[in-house]
Amino acid sequence: MGFNCGIVGLPNVGKSTIFNALTNAGAQAANYPFCTIEPNVGVVPLNDLRMKRIAELFKPEKILPTTVEFVDIAGLVKGASTGEGLGNQFLGNIKNVDAIAHIVRCFENADVVHVHGEVDPIRDIEVINTELILADLQAVEKRIEKQARLVKVGDKKIAAEVAVLEKVRAALNEANPIRSLRLSPEEKEHLVPLFLITAKPVLYVCNVDEAHVTNPPPSVAKVQELAAKEGTQVVIICGSIESEIAQMQEEEKTAFLKDYGLTESGLDRLGTAAYRLLNLITYFTAGPKEVRAWTVIRGALAPQAAGVIHSDFEKGFIRAEVYHYDDLIRLGSEQKIKEAGLLRSEGKEYVVKDGDLMHFRFNV
Repeated sequence: MGFNCGIVGLPNVGKSTIFNALTNAGAQAANYPFCTIEPNVGVVPLNDLRMKRIAELFKPEKILPTTVEFVDIAGLVKGASTGEGLGNQFLGNIKNVDAIAHIVRCFENADVVHVHGEVDPIRDIEVINTELILADLQAVEKRIEKQARLVKVGDKKIAAEVAVLEKVRAALNEANPIRSLRLSPEEKEHLVPLFLITAKPVLYVCNVDEAHVTNPPPSVAKVQELAAKEGTQVVIICGSIESEIAQMQEEEKTAFLKDYGLTESGLDRLGTAAYRLLNLITYFTAGPKEVRAWTVIRGALAPQAAGVIHSDFEKGFIRAEVYHYDDLIRLGSEQKIKEAGLLRSEGKEYVVKDGDLMHFRFNV
């Protein structure tokens, strides 16, 4: 199980540059709006240092990390919700992502034209948010109008849906995204068919210049303050540095990052932040053939984790043999795990933990 993250922002904030660096997929980057017209998709491995440690012990033929799918979507402009720029095409592309990485320009460069003439990250965020809120508001109002007739004939299920939509409409009319509402799981279920954009979790990615990669400018602090109010995260990335890193071998990359006072790349930080944003965790399977990372939602039960590998594993689930990464590293081998009595047999109600190593028994 992977997940996808839409990369959004105003034109010329560095979206495609960062996308190229993260995925090495060759999305065109140019100094004019709407350079990225079709959404570029790149699948990249999520770098997890635990996998390397596990592989050192098992010496497998293959190492298969979990992946992140990044979708680079065309730059949004003011008026997109009414068709300006690429308008509806942008909004259609963003509806299908799990989360949103909002790229915010926090660098000055006279050679890269800003669509509004000057760098102001908070204003830029407000422009994007306003367009997304307006797009959701149109979708909600259209749905309310359609369902209102059924409410009149006493359909209780539709009445419950409309009540949720009215609550959502009130929030949107006050310029509040849907994710700011405390909706119950039952209320959220009513919104699923609408693919509402502002219901998706968002993190902010501040694109800075090389001089500010470890000493962020004041504009980043403003974004961090806004993110804190929204209860979300900020990742600081220098697109130009990431572009260089993308072309390097592993040894070169480590030395290069060290020169800038960094311990990990922007991809690693963004991937980790997106994982937290979506409440995801990783479990591992390990053996002589392969060491592999698998992604599940935090709180997933053992059969659900088995189903990520294959649906038959979930259907015929018998039990899971489980131990934890920390114990493996501390003791040094699976054999010693067994000798210490730390290999457990867990049933259908077991809640998978981040860092579990699992082997499933099933019968179909």
